[in-house]
Amino acid sequence: MADEITPDRSGHLEVDGQQVWWEYHGKGDREAVCLLNGLAMHTKAWYGFLPRLTDDYDVILYDFLGQGESSKEDIPYFIDELARYLALIMDELGVEKVHPMGISYGGFIALEFARLYPERLHTVVLSGILASREKLFQMYQDISLRFYRGNKGEFELYTHYMYEKIFSERFVKNIPDEQLAAMRQRFYDRYIDYRHCLIRLTEAQDPFFENIEERVEGYRRVTAPTLILAGAHDRAIPLWQQEKLAEIFPNSRYELVAESGHVVYIERPDIFIPALKAFMAAKSVDFEMPDGEATA
Repeated sequence: MADEITPDRSGHLEVDGQQVWWEYHGKGDREAVCLLNGLAMHTKAWYGFLPRLTDDYDVILYDFLGQGESSKEDIPYFIDELARYLALIMDELGVEKVHPMGISYGGFIALEFARLYPERLHTVVLSGILASREKLFQMYQDISLRFYRGNKGEFELYTHYMYEKIFSERFVKNIPDEQLAAMRQRFYDRYIDYRHCLIRLTEAQDPFFENIEERVEGYRRVTAPTLILAGAHDRAIPLWQQEKLAEIFPNSRYELVAESGHVVYIERPDIFIPALKAFMAAKSVDFEMPDGEATA
């Protein structure tokens, strides 16, 4: 079914001398949700999930610099600029407000969009991120950069390190080995000649966290309902780091999804997608989570 999906509108945003690829799935007569990519994702990575959303919502997708169909020049990237691009895309589409949903790296973009454009929010959904300066996260980032900057053999080794880190035991036990190997191979093939993109996206986190205390004050002023969906078995961003988000956003709700690692939407779409839709429909943190037995 994903092969049959095509956007209703699409194009390149020309900004700052770069091209940013965007897609709009819908006719423009419903509220829109923006699914914000993880570090190594691209718009088509969401296609398998779109049918579960487009029955009720329009969907905005876009590739950050260094991803998919967007520019891949070896230049500095900035998280607040990647967030600004969403506002410009919304202007292009005539969309006044949006439900941004950020997973992992996309969560940083969602944080900045919420801080910079609070008047353009319906709700905010965050998953697998932190908004505090943590030494362990810096060490994780530094190790990843060493792999990105290494030779081809070291980068191939990273594909094993990365998938071991982000998935839960439940997921890897139930996915065939050949499917996991195929996922690693696709990542390798996509980025082996574009490792500078991973480096630039990762380095963009440095100025973000250097000024995190100032940014947190901006997050505290975001009044839009904010849902934090954390995988109970997330080892990439430990729960004690994610729990701090609920202390920052004044109108927030923190939920753990059982037996899920870092990428909850992949591992537990049976929980993630219904929770996302119920929350967006309610526009309130007072909503019913699906299947209570699946939450921790």
